Amino acid sequence: MVLGIDVGKQKLSVAVFYNDKFKTKTIPNNPDGFETLWSWLSRFDRLPEHVCLEATGSYGEAIATFLHDQGLVVSVVNPTLIKGFAQSEGVRTKTDKVDARIIAKFCHSKQKTLPQWQPAPPEQRELRDLARRLEALKNMRVQEENRLNGTWGDTARKNLIEHIGYLDDQIAQLEKLIKDHIDRHPGLRRQSDLLKSIPGIADLTSACLLAEIQFDQFSTARQVAAYVGLTPSDRQSGTSVKGRPRLSKIGNHRLRKALYMPAMAAIRHNPVLSAFAHELKRKGKPGKVIIAAVMRKLLHIAFGILRSGRPFTPDYHPNFS
Repeated sequence: MVLGIDVGKQKLSVAVFYNDKFKTKTIPNNPDGFETLWSWLSRFDRLPEHVCLEATGSYGEAIATFLHDQGLVVSVVNPTLIKGFAQSEGVRTKTDKVDARIIAKFCHSKQKTLPQWQPAPPEQRELRDLARRLEALKNMRVQEENRLNGTWGDTARKNLIEHIGYLDDQIAQLEKLIKDHIDRHPGLRRQSDLLKSIPGIADLTSACLLAEIQFDQFSTARQVAAYVGLTPSDRQSGTSVKGRPRLSKIGNHRLRKALYMPAMAAIRHNPVLSAFAHELKRKGKPGKVIIAAVMRKLLHIAFGILRSGRPFTPDYHPNFS
């Protein structure tokens, strides 16, 4: 018996797959709805062995945490995997109820290999909320800055400039809140100091990494890189199809965006990654390939530094395999 959940902002469509049959239900995505779901599940002769839901940002975290706290095994799955499974099943209809059934069937077929999800500690969840809010404000500021290039009357232009100034104040305030939050939690502060010892990683990048990645949930650096979407994806079939390897991009897009500029800085200032980048350039690799590879290796180093508990040194020799 497994449970699939299609997560929406206002409601959850759930499907139990049991004895090759489905039982479905729709509940509100709030604490009262969670209690309703638990009461419904308790009517079966046993509880689900596994629960699957798609990674849909913050909308699914509360129900995942609730079910985890009830002692159920929970997996939060990349939506791309669910989509691929649905296509392999020949599913053409897309509704919340159908999606919940597909997720349940995916869970049933893959449950032996799915990683078990663990909720992040409260201090990490708060840091993630602050970091994502900061990202949203910075994106908003870029949009407003771009609008200044348009043709505006004096009053509208003045309003745009005032709004940009307001956003600057809010961004500065959030950056201080993030710094203060990390300083208040010894574990986060220790990890942040370790990450900032790596040339190329500064305050905001270390905060983003700690907000978005539960490093202790991974056993290898390659797993972390795969989570971010920085592992190569080969395109080859027989003798007729042989494309260049490219990034899978099945992962956390926020982290890929956050690591781009640090990778550029690391190429200039990090002795390990500078040598690595120059070697790739000598082999004729394109610039974008080099930057992506440096982003991946920067993550490898971050994982190794946090795992060892020792700060970066110029003679650091990571395992880049």
